[in-house]
Amino acid sequence: MTKLKVNGTQRDVKASPDTPLLYVLRGELNVMTPKFGCGMAQCGACSVLVDGEEMRACVTPISAIEGKDVTTVDGLPARWAAKQGLSPEQMKGKLHPVQEAWDAEQVPQCGICQFGMMIKVTELLEANPKPTDADIKEALTTSGPSPHLCRCGSYAAILEGAHRAARLMAEGGAK
Repeated sequence: MTKLKVNGTQRDVKASPDTPLLYVLRGELNVMTPKFGCGMAQCGACSVLVDGEEMRACVTPISAIEGKDVTTVDGLPARWAAKQGLSPEQMKGKLHPVQEAWDAEQVPQCGICQFGMMIKVTELLEANPKPTDADIKEALTTSGPSPHLCRCGSYAAILEGAHRAARLMAEGGAK
């Protein structure tokens, strides 16, 4: 049995150690925010944070992340609360600033890529709180194993969402 820490909760999983994390998250743990896009780490739809760094869950075996902290979009509010020193009660019903910004800017169209985009933008903003357009484009296109692909072409909205999220994070986010 493999032990995984997903969104702050220690979980025992029965899957074989070579099973991709995406299949365990969706199939065994019922965590549905990482999406299956390509199965080859080429689109970014399956992205999660592992110890704060983006990782493509469709090709990452669970044996590679045992003992590490996995955060999906579902876990972003708790991640933000911890970084801000807020209690779970203070965050109840609130979103991470990236999620707030995505909603306010109406970024998603079909939504398949958006969870991965939010994960990547969260990683970026934690490292660079005032990114330029070039920084955001680089993060989403050349900093990972492959570009994050949006088949709907909502790239302008994604840029606006990332900038709004940066402003919200600078202001302290959800209050």
